[in-house]
Parts: sequence; C-alpha cells; structure tokens
Amino acid sequence: MAASSRAQVLRLYRALLRESQRFSSYNYRTYAIRRIRDAFRENKSIKDSEKIEELVNKAKANLEVIRRQAECPSLQEVIDSFISLPCTESYMTFFVVKRMALCSPMTSQYLAC
Repeated sequence: MAASSRAQVLRLYRALLRESQRFSSYNYRTYAIRRIRDAFRENKSIKDSEKIEELVNKAKANLEVIRRQAECPSLQEVIDSFISLPCTESYMTFFVVKRMALCSPMTSQYLAC
C-alpha cells in the first residue's frame, strides 16, 4: 500500500470514529465505533490495491450515512409525535414535513434522512 493511500485510510478511519461520536444514543454510538474498529482490524492485512480502493469507497459511503444519521434525530421521536396526533387524513403529510423539519438543511432535500 502506498503511503498516500495509507494516510487516506487513516484519515477515513478517524473521520468515521469522529462522526460516530455524534450519535445521541449511547447504543448507536458504541455499536458504530465497535463495527468501525472491527472492520478496519479485519481488513488491515489486505495488500491488493483494487480491494483497498473498493473498501475505501465503501467506507466513504458509510461515512456519509453516519453523517446524515447523526444530524437527524432518532426516527422514534418522529414516530412518537406522529402517533400522538388525532386521527385525520393528514397523517402522512405531517410525518413527511416533521421528518424534513428535524433534518438539517443539508439533508432536507431527502424525504427521509
């Protein structure tokens, strides 16, 4: 592995750990950190540059998912507020609008974070 790709992998590893610290739930936070550490330990002996590139791309995609999920409050909060509404036809509208409002402006382009 070239030095630049080693540095890139280490930066990615640190970024994944740092973003995982942003989960508000202790269980999500510890699970994410454990999975990140286990995955990097499991793959640390890989020498094939194509496989490394594939794993780096997968980790980058997972980093984006972690960022998006850490920014949004838990889905359970939205479901709880959804359930507490009186029975009307606007359930789904409320659910989508509430979910978008709870997400950051960066992710509000999606219906669900």
